[in-house]
Amino acid sequence: MSYRPLDEVRKDLRVEWYRCPIDGARLRELSRRSDLQGWYQAGGHLALFLMTGALTYFFWLQQIWVGVVVGLFLHGTVGTFFRGVAPHELAHGSVFRTKILNKIFLYLFSLLSWWEVFDYASSHTYHHRYTLHPEGDREVLLPIKPTTGKTFLLQMFTFNIWTQRGRTLGGKGLIPTIFFTIRSAIGTPGKSDPTKAEWLNSLHADQPDQHRRSIWWARAQLTFHAAVIVFAIVSGQWIWPFLLTFVSFTAGWAAYFCGLPQHCGLRDNVPDFRKCVRSNTLIPILEFLYWRMNWHLEHHMYAGVPCYNLKKLHQEVAHDMPVPRTLRSAWREMLDTWERQQTDPDYQYDTPLPSTASRVRLGDTDELESSIGDLAPKGLQ
Repeated sequence: MSYRPLDEVRKDLRVEWYRCPIDGARLRELSRRSDLQGWYQAGGHLALFLMTGALTYFFWLQQIWVGVVVGLFLHGTVGTFFRGVAPHELAHGSVFRTKILNKIFLYLFSLLSWWEVFDYASSHTYHHRYTLHPEGDREVLLPIKPTTGKTFLLQMFTFNIWTQRGRTLGGKGLIPTIFFTIRSAIGTPGKSDPTKAEWLNSLHADQPDQHRRSIWWARAQLTFHAAVIVFAIVSGQWIWPFLLTFVSFTAGWAAYFCGLPQHCGLRDNVPDFRKCVRSNTLIPILEFLYWRMNWHLEHHMYAGVPCYNLKKLHQEVAHDMPVPRTLRSAWREMLDTWERQQTDPDYQYDTPLPSTASRVRLGDTDELESSIGDLAPKGLQ
């Protein structure tokens, strides 16, 4: 399918999003950023990563191999949330009040997890402005298959070598990610996935400055991870690539199960986030590792609100929102939808709204309501 250039799309595609009414003063309060909360979220996640890494390294030194395997599983479970989850919130610039701290943690987590920073800022800006309207948002394209095959799950619970599942800007498996990063370093997105290549080419044509930055970022990632591997070879400490370079491909089960429900099985081309985005509840440790993005509907509706305030935001507008799913019921809903789509390709799940919900927004809107934080690169501001 061919699409118009993105600069043309920006001129005439206007999505009149419905947002649940909220008192302006309360929204400003919830949108306030906090260094203390930022350190708790970003610093706490990094501390868990360092603790599981240190534990694994200790087991390796003591040659307790069962402990090494368990340690790598825990380390990977924590570290895979660096890939796309932590950088997502930090890219919005809404975690820390002090802006430089957002940048430091953004680059640190992205470097460790092979995450692309600059093209993603462009892509995700379009994703928020035109959520699931394919003309302006091809970061997520429906339908999405909720994969649960044995080979796939084996990689999710052990080491992800080949799988291509993931965001538009790169596969999640080790091999696809390395090839993607090499292609990015030489300035070409590659042709292994035509959809990804088309979206990247569109972004590069629209935001060439971001493309140039992405080239240098890919080179920095390759240099860093090559240095880790060289150090491991020279020192004889083969554990270091598993602690740093390969961690985002190890035990990705939790990140996958938490992340897929965001849009999978829902409706596209609708101006109501309640129909195209899904929120669900999680146990506290997963909610922390997932940076509260289980409140994904609230995040899309008011993207300038920091992740640590999303649950409070939900409580303010709950009467106008669908009841949050559990993780289990969200997956059941996605699987049932996918099964029905095999015989009815046009079917999309239409999320029911409570009887108290409104369909039309009345009254004036505030610029803060449509804020996406500091996400948009200069060319899209």
